[in-house]
Amino acid sequence: MDDEATIARGRGAMTDGTPPGRSRGRLADEVYDTLLGQLMSLRIEPGSRVTIDVLARELGVSQTPIRDALNRMEAEGLVVRVPHAGYHIPPQITRQRFEDMLELRLLLEPAAARRSAERASLQQVADLRRLLEEMAELEGGTGLMAYGAFGLRDAAFHDLVALSAENQLIREALARLHAHVHLFRVLHDTQVTHLAMAEHEEVVAAIAARDPDAAAYAMRRHILLSGERFRRLFDEIKGSDGMA
Repeated sequence: MDDEATIARGRGAMTDGTPPGRSRGRLADEVYDTLLGQLMSLRIEPGSRVTIDVLARELGVSQTPIRDALNRMEAEGLVVRVPHAGYHIPPQITRQRFEDMLELRLLLEPAAARRSAERASLQQVADLRRLLEEMAELEGGTGLMAYGAFGLRDAAFHDLVALSAENQLIREALARLHAHVHLFRVLHDTQVTHLAMAEHEEVVAAIAARDPDAAAYAMRRHILLSGERFRRLFDEIKGSDGMA
């Protein structure tokens, strides 16, 4: 089933509000999937405003599952809550801003990986491996929803490395950076999921081995290679705009 059909199915399932027997959590998940599909298909455009009451009317549900879904998207960096103004989709990042963000990531993330190798608990190492397994299962998927799901787990992977480093300031700074990078990836990156897998595995192997130098090196290498892939995406987008 293609992505438009998935979106339509999700929308159609919610036209009568909350059906008997359907839990609040399940309905919020369906709303989330529908909104993510609209975001990736550009029915909801970067930089636009989204409001709970408008979405509730459009999807035919109460405001509660809409609010739950938007809170989840906010935590993942897909929307930004503006006081007294609802939610906004973050704007697309520019090439220069991306380069600035890459430079900052190179300063912070290898340091976080180094500390993670020193401080990560056994459970956190297990959770990192679980995320790798989930990404591997999604690797062969096709369509925007599969790529979006992979990107969400990629963001969770980097966040968990920062969490296990036990430096909250680094984690908060990286969360703000990844919010913009993740939205760009969701909208444009439909090719490189498999390329990051081996790089992630090297990071986890070094953390599990309690090798700070290897962990920092593996993370730095991953960010540099990721930067090269994103630069190609920027070039492709620029080329497409020129042809248009």
